[in-house]
Amino acid sequence: MTPPRTKRWRLKEVPDAAAESALTTDRCPASLARVLAQRGIRDPKEAARFFRPHIEQLHDPFSMADMLKAVERIEHALGEGERIMVYGDYDVDGTTAVALVTSFLSRFSGQLIFYIPDRYSEGYGISFQGIDHAKHEGVTLIIALDCGIKSHDKVTYASEKGIDFIICDHHRPDETLPAAVAVLDPKRDDCPYPFKELSGCGIGFKLMQGLAQRNNIPFAELEPLLDLVAVSTACDIVPVTGENRVLSYFGLRRLNEEPRAGFQAMLEMANVKRSLNVTDLVFVLGPRINAAGRIEHGRQAVELLLAHDKQQAEQMSARIDRNNVQRQDLDKEITRGAMEMIERDAFLQSAWSTVLFDATWHKGVIGIVASRLVDVHYRPTVVLTESNGKAADRRAASRASMCTKRSVRARTCWSSSAGIPMRPVSPCLWRTWKLSVRASRP
Repeated sequence: MTPPRTKRWRLKEVPDAAAESALTTDRCPASLARVLAQRGIRDPKEAARFFRPHIEQLHDPFSMADMLKAVERIEHALGEGERIMVYGDYDVDGTTAVALVTSFLSRFSGQLIFYIPDRYSEGYGISFQGIDHAKHEGVTLIIALDCGIKSHDKVTYASEKGIDFIICDHHRPDETLPAAVAVLDPKRDDCPYPFKELSGCGIGFKLMQGLAQRNNIPFAELEPLLDLVAVSTACDIVPVTGENRVLSYFGLRRLNEEPRAGFQAMLEMANVKRSLNVTDLVFVLGPRINAAGRIEHGRQAVELLLAHDKQQAEQMSARIDRNNVQRQDLDKEITRGAMEMIERDAFLQSAWSTVLFDATWHKGVIGIVASRLVDVHYRPTVVLTESNGKAADRRAASRASMCTKRSVRARTCWSSSAGIPMRPVSPCLWRTWKLSVRASRP
């Protein structure tokens, strides 16, 4: 049986007639009122907040579980002159978060360093290598952004070395939390924070908002950080609703009126002169920021975002733009090779899922390639490449990418097939491959 090759459109339910009627005015025709009602907006006041966000709509940061603990630990570190490391992932969300927290805390401390793990030697999230570096630098507090919610062993390892952790993450936690001083994650079951869909950078912003609020620092001094939150929100594909809509609105306004030197340099390099919208953040700024970590090192993106000197920013932007051009070339080449691999193989053409391997593919772009294959074939897709004689799954070592609608927890098992050397592969990946085999049999 040949699998479907088209998208399935799922129409929203017809909204409540009373809500649609309440929203319909001279300035809001019935067609627009229907769309608003389908998005859960029930009355004109909600519609006004939707179209005209206000800073006052932001939630109290101290309604987030562990926020007070986190702020108090930072205050203690600043007061005692402790060395602090700001640690984040190498993607857009992680690098913007690190730039945000570093730029704000650097106003109060000269004992501040930041760390971005190497995509290839360390992989995603907190690494033992990063903790060892922190110890070597005399760090006693690590603020982890966009990562850490599942790093139980790493947090324990750091604690044994006399290093405390504050975790700011937006991924779903396990049943137990790491033994950190504070764990900020709205998706915690015990967290009463009213909005659950902040980006990692957004949670970093809430931490800085809490620190400012507790120390009577005006909100106006946080506003220059909102451009970073807007970029992370757009590029991490979190819902632009609720608090994210407010942060994005004011962040976009900041980007259009007074962009930081790094963003300005990237926009000039891309020859973008128009007023920016969310699409520009995703397709102009996002790929350039990501290209640093894909081709060289994510640290370059943070340095660009922290740059104050225009000439320095332009030089760093040119380097990152070259990385992006190289990334585009690799993307095209590998996507073409992957498509040809499917076209040449009758089994792959009729399978309900796609699993591809090529030892020569670049590790930094296979995730993009997987998403492009999904766009064409509309089925679960796994793309792997070789690293040190093994093909490892994304969750384990950032060597494979799986594009599905479901979040999976990857535990390691071993498999060998198609002449590929023994390799660690997640059970979900292996089940997907077996499903592909079963579905393709007559």
